[in-house]
Amino acid sequence: MTLRILHLSDTHLLGDPDARHNGVDTTLALDRVLERAAQVEGIGLVVASGDLSEDGAVAAYERLRGRLEPFAAARGAQVAYAMGNHDLRAGFEQVLGERDGALTVGGFRVLRLDTSVPGAGYGRLFPEQLEWLRTQLATDAALGTIIVMHHAPVPAWSALLRALELQGASDVLAVLTGGDVRLVLSGHYHHSVATWAGGIPVIVAPGVTNTTDALAPGGHERAAAGSGFAVIDLPELGAPATTFVNVPATGDGGWLFDLDPATVERIATEYGPRS
Repeated sequence: MTLRILHLSDTHLLGDPDARHNGVDTTLALDRVLERAAQVEGIGLVVASGDLSEDGAVAAYERLRGRLEPFAAARGAQVAYAMGNHDLRAGFEQVLGERDGALTVGGFRVLRLDTSVPGAGYGRLFPEQLEWLRTQLATDAALGTIIVMHHAPVPAWSALLRALELQGASDVLAVLTGGDVRLVLSGHYHHSVATWAGGIPVIVAPGVTNTTDALAPGGHERAAAGSGFAVIDLPELGAPATTFVNVPATGDGGWLFDLDPATVERIATEYGPRS
């Protein structure tokens, strides 16, 4: 079989549906994405790879679940949620369940990992999580394992996101390469990435809420209006095939924010790893 995955990330929903995130109605952005994704046939797994809520409100997670679960059920698909750095554990767990977990889709095993560090923007897997991951990967799944983790085990391009990367990525990859991992699905960067790390394909989905300028000049960090998603076909054997889809809307391309280097440094110092 080939598993078709709809990969969404960085929805940044708010508890108040009338609130805006950097001027964006994130619920409307998600609805537009799902309307476009409804044209994709044969989806067997829906992945939401973190920063699902901007404020960690229970109502935000309930709104997300109320959209993704019916979308998936209508297609006979399952949903895998992962925590991001903006998510709050209490709300996530109350509505979406355990922060680290496993599910099976056909012969594929899907492992969800919480890379968030409370109060920080960077990511990390703690020793007990790495041990849980080793235990899971000690036994091969029929068709291999898919990892869902918000912070990607690959370098960021933009100034701020470089300061908020996954810490200890080499330790994580050492565990992943010791098992049957076929694919890593991540978010956090708000722009599409398709690459390899440790011999494993890594896909970073574009953001639902906005699009990071990966080539922002002079140490700036900026994002434009615009949404997207990824569709990944993972066969029984071989590499995945990935298609990134833009979801056009009025006003796309306009800058939502442009942070100067001093602001980037301040945020990086406050939310980045402590030396």
